[in-house]
Amino acid sequence: MDKKEKKKKLGLTTKIFISLIVGAIFGVVLCYLVPSGHIKDDIIVEGVLYVMGQGFIRLMKMLVVPLVFCSLVCGSMAIGDTKKLGTVGVRTLLFYLVTTALAITVALSIGNLINPGTGLDMSAIQSNAAKVETMEATSLSETLLGIIPDNPLNSLSSGNMLQIIVFALIVGVILAKLGERTETVGNFFSQFNDIMMEMTMMVMSLAPIGVFCLISRTFANIGFSAFVPLAKYMVGVLIALAIQCFVVYLGLLKIFTGLNPLKFIKNFFPVMAFAFSTATSNATIPLSIDTLAKKMGVSKKISSFTIPLGATINMDGTAIMQGVAVVFAAQAFGIDLTMVDYLTVIGTATLASIGTAGVPSVGLVTLTMVFNSVGLPVEAIGLIMGIDRILDMSRTAVNITGDAVCTTIVAHQNKALDKEVFQKA
Repeated sequence: MDKKEKKKKLGLTTKIFISLIVGAIFGVVLCYLVPSGHIKDDIIVEGVLYVMGQGFIRLMKMLVVPLVFCSLVCGSMAIGDTKKLGTVGVRTLLFYLVTTALAITVALSIGNLINPGTGLDMSAIQSNAAKVETMEATSLSETLLGIIPDNPLNSLSSGNMLQIIVFALIVGVILAKLGERTETVGNFFSQFNDIMMEMTMMVMSLAPIGVFCLISRTFANIGFSAFVPLAKYMVGVLIALAIQCFVVYLGLLKIFTGLNPLKFIKNFFPVMAFAFSTATSNATIPLSIDTLAKKMGVSKKISSFTIPLGATINMDGTAIMQGVAVVFAAQAFGIDLTMVDYLTVIGTATLASIGTAGVPSVGLVTLTMVFNSVGLPVEAIGLIMGIDRILDMSRTAVNITGDAVCTTIVAHQNKALDKEVFQKA
């Protein structure tokens, strides 16, 4: 009975963390204690570990196109309802997009300040060299034009994510506009989105095995040199998250509403703690709406629209992780990113956050899209996966805090905020 209870308590986060530690130890043992030879190099490192690790990466890549497309269609269907709330929807959407762009900018700045990938040489396993050269040769004008799909079906089959995002947004808005006339098609996308959510959770259940193999192979090849960069990556993400939460969000709250930022955090802290423990934005929706009504004085007419919308499109924490990860991967693989590349990352990560579902670790799936937008090797995802699963809880707390701040500001602008409730709470 005790053993069964222990198994239940051992969640995915714990399993992945254990896999990360054990995989790192196993890789270091292979690197320093096991002599090179056919068994170590060909069968273990480049055989079992490589095949299983890359197999997991391919499963994640398999999810990207259908998951993002369906999430975006469903999300933009919700955005299409903004006509019912007039300017509320427009202000909410602009707030979410602007803060996400700010988040990725903060992350890139912190990443370049800390240099998390410096000292980690992974150029030996770089496999996307030709792709990187092609991406660097692409002009800004061609990049902008490349966002518009000339053949949506071809974009879907080739995995051109920027074009997929644009097409999905248009489809979702039209479905919302037509309403009952396209109810069957709308239900299809909603149900298919549920299927993709379930598939994502199934793939993530294999994450401990994937992390073990990816980390083991990495440490078997490079030894202890990966420890310091990983710690710097983790610190970089946490610093960027703290700046986004306590400087950007609370600064905007003070400017637009005049409310006390510290009291806001105190009132909203139980929701942040719940989001941290569950690592899912969607699970906090009911609690967020209830807390905003009882402790902030926000009308449920506003929060019932902005909070679910935020859980769909406001993923600033995910964007921050992606920004620091881009700098980490570029430095680890010795790739120099241009200003156009950084602008591409900002744009791609901002749009990708719209399609990032509010479930644990799904940001890793869309990270492959951000990497591909500037030609970075996806192998780096294996290095940060274990650490990222831990950081996932922190960035979820930041995500839902951003939703709450936006909701409070929009409520204040629409005279749907009772400050007396806020002060008394």
